Amino acid sequence: MFKKSNFKYFVYALSAFIFLNIASCKEQVVLQDPQKLTISEGFENPLGFYDKTPSFSWQLPVSEGVSSQSAYQIVVASSPDLLPDNADLWNSKKQETAQSTWVKYAGADLQSRQKVYWQVKYWNQDNEASKWSEISHFELGLLSNSDWKAKWIGLDTKKEKVLGSQENIIHRPQYLRKGFELSSDVASAKLYITAKGVFDVAINGEDVSDDVMPPGYTPYKERIETITYDVTDLIESGQNTIGVELAAGWHSGRLGWKKELWVDTETPKMIFQLELTMKDGSKEMILSDDTWKGTTNGPTRISEIYDGETYDANLEMPNWTTNNFDDKTWESINTFPVTNDIRLEPKRHTTVKTKIELATEEVIEKGGVAVFDFQQNMVGVPLLKVPMKKGQTLKIRFAEKLSPDGTFYTENYRSAQSTNYYTASKDGVIEWMPKFTFHGFQYVELSGYDTSKTPSKEWVTGLVQYSDFEENGTFTSSHEKLNQLQSNIVWGLRGNFFDIPTDCPQRDERMGWTADAQVFAPASMFNADVYKFWASWMQSVGESQYDNGGIPWVVPDVLYNNKVSAGWGDACTIIPWKIYVRTGDKRILEENFETMKGWVKYHESVTKNYISSMGGFADWLQPLPENGDNKGDTSHSLIGTAFFAHSANITAKTAKALGKTEEFEKYDALYKMVANAFENKFFDNGKIKDVVETQTSYLLALAFGLLSDEHKANAKRHLLEKIAEADDHLRTGFLGTPLLYEVLDTTGEIDLMYKILFNETYPSWFYSINQGATTIWERWNSYSKAEGFNPMKMNSLNHYAYGAIGEWMYERIAGIAPLEPGYKTIRIAPVPKEPLTSAAASLNTPYGKVASSWEIKGNKFELHVVVPPNTTAKVTIPANTEKDLVLNGEAFIGDNIAELLDSNASGFQLLVQPGDYKFTSQL
Repeated sequence: MFKKSNFKYFVYALSAFIFLNIASCKEQVVLQDPQKLTISEGFENPLGFYDKTPSFSWQLPVSEGVSSQSAYQIVVASSPDLLPDNADLWNSKKQETAQSTWVKYAGADLQSRQKVYWQVKYWNQDNEASKWSEISHFELGLLSNSDWKAKWIGLDTKKEKVLGSQENIIHRPQYLRKGFELSSDVASAKLYITAKGVFDVAINGEDVSDDVMPPGYTPYKERIETITYDVTDLIESGQNTIGVELAAGWHSGRLGWKKELWVDTETPKMIFQLELTMKDGSKEMILSDDTWKGTTNGPTRISEIYDGETYDANLEMPNWTTNNFDDKTWESINTFPVTNDIRLEPKRHTTVKTKIELATEEVIEKGGVAVFDFQQNMVGVPLLKVPMKKGQTLKIRFAEKLSPDGTFYTENYRSAQSTNYYTASKDGVIEWMPKFTFHGFQYVELSGYDTSKTPSKEWVTGLVQYSDFEENGTFTSSHEKLNQLQSNIVWGLRGNFFDIPTDCPQRDERMGWTADAQVFAPASMFNADVYKFWASWMQSVGESQYDNGGIPWVVPDVLYNNKVSAGWGDACTIIPWKIYVRTGDKRILEENFETMKGWVKYHESVTKNYISSMGGFADWLQPLPENGDNKGDTSHSLIGTAFFAHSANITAKTAKALGKTEEFEKYDALYKMVANAFENKFFDNGKIKDVVETQTSYLLALAFGLLSDEHKANAKRHLLEKIAEADDHLRTGFLGTPLLYEVLDTTGEIDLMYKILFNETYPSWFYSINQGATTIWERWNSYSKAEGFNPMKMNSLNHYAYGAIGEWMYERIAGIAPLEPGYKTIRIAPVPKEPLTSAAASLNTPYGKVASSWEIKGNKFELHVVVPPNTTAKVTIPANTEKDLVLNGEAFIGDNIAELLDSNASGFQLLVQPGDYKFTSQL
């Protein structure tokens, strides 16, 4: 019989069992592991990494139970077997913080060649722990010149005295090779290589990589980047052969317009260090030294960036990179020691790759000449599959656009020949592509082929080449021409991010002009994953800074004229700050702070009573200038003083972000003094005085905060009058254009900005689209169907500067902007206006993907929002606030995922936690 006392004990036991099971279940809640582990500026598992003190970033998974992070732990080890419990390099321990980006490494010193493994876990908002992440890794390259045991090698290409189109020395491409024998099997083989020039390397007949023109373009007198390749799978026991092609590239070819710089250029050289670990544990090195042999009598006869490549198949050397080749007629090479005057450092961003293949869309043939149209202005090279007869020479020309009579328009290439030649050694279809040059083009013209064959689209494929980054955001809308503008911005980015940010990709220039870069950098960050690209180029900017603090017009500096320009040199302050705002990474500020200070000091050195006398390019290519000058009508002194103030202000904000209080106070005071001097000199009660009144003069004053509060309204009124005088069209050049949308937005004139953006007549963004543009143009009127080409030879049809408008398209039309550096807090505040009925954008922030997509249906406004984990968003929804707001199909009442902050005549403002939301309001 069951007794009450037994029942009492049974209840106690059952209760304890249930409690323990509940507690156990709670303990067993394991969250999904962190995602997208990266180091420093966004590298995933890099080889030959440049940074021995990296930072770590990760993203929380989009999953139930994960809204934010309350803590993290990072473990770092020299072997994956030591993770997570026995990390020998660093264990951060549990850090109670929401920080999930840019966590600085604070472990044992790391060395060249070291391979490092790491994991991270996080605790969510309820202090529940995640699983450990997958193990990520990175391997350092050779960090010091002393790590190089090899020597620079090369042939004396000057002695051949080959002259180019501008009486410049042509360095014929070199073919360098070496055989070596291994007595045992290889466990690991790492190749460290670079060039004073550009190279292509093969081992045992196999290409080591698909890199285009490595190592890239840096200030060669200061720094040359090195590349690391894992070639373990290419090395064999027994006999092996290395073959390296070496060409002039940026280093030793004609570049820029200063003849004295390329008449006596240094001969190209290469350095090669193959480090082998054998399966028996022994180590060997194969080095570039005096045992190599070389020749310039190979098939690539000439290879120049501006002028193109010449190839003679009669001189091909089959199997020259394999063991089955006799090089007894080749020359001994020259050797040169590695010195410390030029730093050899691992490449800091991705190499150029062939990223896209474009098919020919149309072929036009006439009289033995065939023109292939891609219907897209692109940058790269053509892949040719063309029928030829033995002895024929194929001539390959390029153009961005055809003249109205169908002939090639190449005047805007100026002295760049941009022509390739291929001589056939036998009858049949040749397959060839240039290796050490690149072109900007939409059209390819062929002549010299087998005219018994009918040209077809398959003869030419466009290989689109740019630095190897991926798309970072998307934008689309209900308006076809706005979508074309977005496409033009993206193609302009692809075409001008060829290892450095170039001004244009087709003429005798293709240099890192600083103003073009600073106005376009924000828009580029929305469209592509280019943080590492910009960080690398900013290092070059600092290395190119003059002793007096001046920043050259172009970086790397190939002009060496000690000249500067306001708005150009200010790239050294503007770009790091803009990148910081979009990434939240203070390292970009730390690295560039001294450069900023030097530039501000230079600004001050060319002023009197804080008013600038700096010359320069002013508001470059302002449309319809009264003075007829490319520099526009805005006062040079006004521009210089405005940018002096602006750079002082950015330097102050940088000091504050870095916790440098004294320097913040110093530069903040300087900014205020310059602003006061600016207003007194150039303004009277908010109106321009003593200099020409322009849209840009008002935009600079308002955008850079240079006017007293009581005069801002008047300045805005006068700006609107100048815009009205221009029939609501812009009159801004390179410096004014990116400030136009910023000022009109912040002063509440968004209707006017929409009108200016959607103008179709000159000057406007849609004007070029109406003339057939597939990229952004250098001039607002580079071409018109009615009048033909702008008569100026400086007339690039692929020039990204005016693509700066993309920033406003993301931030205002789609409505995504950072309220806190790095998008920790996000503003989602689209402003829908006619003629749009919908728009959508997405962006990969450091915390994950954010999206904003809106559509108007009758009097309903629908907004779809995605907020990534570990962030919050302030969402503004246009609405008649007398009507209900609907959230995910139900009337919004406010809860813990979306909190009403405000409702006013324009709509609702909510604070929204991570998640996926669909709002519907009545307009």
